[in-house]
Amino acid sequence: MAAPTGRLLDLLKVQCRIFSLNFNPERQRLGNKILRQRLRGPAHAAWYPKKTVSFRDLQEQYKHSGLTMFDECEDDREESIQIAKLRGKGRPAKKRTAPDHRASKKK
Repeated sequence: MAAPTGRLLDLLKVQCRIFSLNFNPERQRLGNKILRQRLRGPAHAAWYPKKTVSFRDLQEQYKHSGLTMFDECEDDREESIQIAKLRGKGRPAKKRTAPDHRASKKK
């Protein structure tokens, strides 16, 4: 003999409350499987090495004391960018005007 549906739903509701599950009789996709998983942020953050002090940080730290520092790597980078610009291989110029929306509309 089969039990009434309402009684089975009540039993399922009590079972979900006891075992800390979500009561979802309509079987909707709620994303609970994803929400139960461990957070991945700390594991991803631990993968990358910690940030060390860079030459730029030292320059900023001692700028107020009047020390002049020379960063050879930065100077080489700027020089290579300048050479690329002279050859026409540099970054394209930014557009200075907003696009005209009236011209693109059909009449």
